[in-house]
Amino acid sequence: MREQYRTHDGGLLESDLAAHPMEQFTHWFKQAAAPGSPLPEPNAMVVSTADADGRPSSRTVLLKSYGTEGFVFYTNYGSRKARELAVNPHIALLFPWHAMSRQVLVTGTAARTSREETAAYFHSRPHGSQLGAWASAQSTVLGSRAELDSGYEELRRRYPVGSAVPVPEHWGGFRIVPGTVEFWQGRENRLHDRLRYTRADPGWRVERLSP
Repeated sequence: MREQYRTHDGGLLESDLAAHPMEQFTHWFKQAAAPGSPLPEPNAMVVSTADADGRPSSRTVLLKSYGTEGFVFYTNYGSRKARELAVNPHIALLFPWHAMSRQVLVTGTAARTSREETAAYFHSRPHGSQLGAWASAQSTVLGSRAELDSGYEELRRRYPVGSAVPVPEHWGGFRIVPGTVEFWQGRENRLHDRLRYTRADPGWRVERLSP
């Protein structure tokens, strides 16, 4: 299987880039999330972590916010990714926007968000998702699907729609502070454009990488 990438806007040039990578990400993300975009979930990103011995793992997670300080997602702090980040805070993100012939690749370090920020996001979630955060001991072994469903039903009876669901202590956010952000634009004949921002305090250095 082979896909020939074609661009109609001249590709990605250094002169196209914003001064800050998060400004450039905002520009691309707005295009990815615009009405009519071919991407069903533009905020879906592959999150890669590694344990203390360097053994990697990856999974798809939804980006929930971003800004000049970095990228934020939420999870169970008992999950595999959270346990790995506790011993090794280095992390990589990948936004696979293949339908737009684009990718964004991020490397950086992760730190927990504040409980206040976590609570604000938790209470913005649908009621069922709030219950789900309590029902799932993420990444642990289940005896059966019925075990998960019965736990959820018990929570649904305890916290009916309209009632306040407390924020689980074992659940919260991570903010990824980027060290590098690469913007990848597909081009014909595998001669893709790869422009990478690298943190160089007090600013950012931009380099073009060979495809």
